[in-house]
This record gives sequence, C-alpha cells and structure tokens, in this order.
Amino acid sequence: MQRIPELDPETLTAEQKRVHDEIAGGPRGGVRGPLAVWLRRPELAATAQALGRYCRYDSSLEPRLSELAILVTARIWNASYEWAAHEPHALKAGLPASVVEALRADRAPDFNAEDGAVVYAVARHLNLDRRLSDELYARALDILGQDRLIDLIGVLGYYSLISMTLNAFEVQAPAQS
Repeated sequence: MQRIPELDPETLTAEQKRVHDEIAGGPRGGVRGPLAVWLRRPELAATAQALGRYCRYDSSLEPRLSELAILVTARIWNASYEWAAHEPHALKAGLPASVVEALRADRAPDFNAEDGAVVYAVARHLNLDRRLSDELYARALDILGQDRLIDLIGVLGYYSLISMTLNAFEVQAPAQS
C-alpha cells in the first residue's frame, strides 16, 4: 500500500498549485507517481521535474536509447511503476520486444546495434558496480560520443532517483486497462 496518500487538489498550497499546474500543463499531462510524492515538497518537485523534462524530452539521446536506459534502471530497482510507465514508450521508440522481454526477465538482451549494447552495459555497471571500467568508458565514449554519454549518465541518475522514490513510498503501478 502506498505510504503517502494522494494530495487532494483542493488542499494544495499556492506553491504546490503553481508547481502542479506547471507539471500538468507540460508534456507529462499530469502529476503522477514520483512527481505526486515530490509535490509535497514543491521546490523538489519543480527542480526534479525540470531535470526529468530535459532527460526525457531534450537530451541528445534518441528515445530508443533513453527508454532502454530507463527500463534497465527500472528493472534493477524493481520499480514496477516506472516499468509500467515506460514499457509502451520503449516499444514505440523502436526498442525490440525481444529486448524488452529479456530486460523484464533480467537477462542480457541480444542487440542488433552497438549503441544499445553499450547503453545497456553502462546502465548495468553504474547501477550495480557503481563505476565504469576504463575499457567500458572508452567504448561508450567511442560509440556514443561525449554529449550522449553525459546525457546517459544524467538519465540514469534521474531514473534512479525516481526508482528510489517509488520504492521508498511504495507507489504502486497503475492498473493496466
């Protein structure tokens, strides 16, 4: 059961209302999941959603790669809400269903493209080993370039924050229709 109840829109403070309306009026279209938790601390919600907007919509990573990084992170953290929210986006962005299924089963997928393989490797190593070997760093830099590698690290950090929030406050995945 979720540890923090949903906020009643009628009881929001002026600052919570401002941040709520800013988030709801953007590409997310609503305030759900971790953003709903963070809204209790509107300064955190505003700052985190700005980082999230960049990571999700404006980074140099094409959606196929950012969604791959998000699913790897969700799988590692067992963040079912995040998985449910991003699986459809990953498939729509062109991530093969076989890759999504391998990730769901916590197996290393077979990648047709080297960029996907390196995003997977970086995501796994940073989340599990807390660092990159010199060899993996050089490979990631060669394949992704500096800008995309920096953006990848940002995506991984942001979605780790999301996963921590979801797990700490036991935010449940929405029911599938």
